[in-house]
Amino acid sequence: MNAATTPDLSALLESLVPLIRDAGQVIMDIYATDFDVTKKGDDSPVTQADGRAEAVILAGLARLAPGIPVVAEEAVSAGNIPDVSDRFFLVDPLDGTKEFISRNGEFTVNIALIEQGRPVLGLVYAPAIGRLFGGVAGQGAWLEDAQGRRAIRCRAVPAEGLTVVASRSHGDETALDAFLGGRKVASRTNAGSSLKLCLVAAGEADLYPRLGRTMEWDIAAGDAVLRAAGGRVTVVADGADLRYGKPGFDNPHFAAAGL
Repeated sequence: MNAATTPDLSALLESLVPLIRDAGQVIMDIYATDFDVTKKGDDSPVTQADGRAEAVILAGLARLAPGIPVVAEEAVSAGNIPDVSDRFFLVDPLDGTKEFISRNGEFTVNIALIEQGRPVLGLVYAPAIGRLFGGVAGQGAWLEDAQGRRAIRCRAVPAEGLTVVASRSHGDETALDAFLGGRKVASRTNAGSSLKLCLVAAGEADLYPRLGRTMEWDIAAGDAVLRAAGGRVTVVADGADLRYGKPGFDNPHFAAAGL
């Protein structure tokens, strides 16, 4: 499979499941040790797990989908930025590094395929809590855990109001309060990494506003799962669907919502 070939997205997703689980095992092996934490150029933390998991994923994608460019967080940090065309992968080998360091389990491995600026396939794996989310555009989304695999879908907002999920490590309560003004909110909770998008996809939450900086690789896989589950990720400023392949791969403020 190469960039010019139209992939069978369902088959591709299934071929990526063992790969993302392998990357998760690499992370968990390091999680069990007294690992070191260093700083990247932007002062964000990084561990051995980030680089080792990314190496596993890049090798697997080169084997399973040769010719499709891969934009991966640690490679970009090192200055290795491929030319992205109409189809490319976005990879975050360890989303929620702060959660990894604090050992709360809320970190994920993320693989997404982007086509024409839209996420059409996504896998989000939380190895510490044993939850794997997957989704393909037009084919639905699922959750795989100790109980097996089952379909998931966004829910209608309950009569008692929204369950809002916000970032555990990057919260801005003042901005969030302003954004939620006038909405009926039943509860607010926090979670780490791209799990927030998946909670909305699984009908465990209704709204995830992100009013701070994120990068495309942080959310693309969760966005794909959410869209496959019937939800949307929209730009706060204009309500348009969030797009990918933007210069610099920075995201504007966005809101992820279900039905």
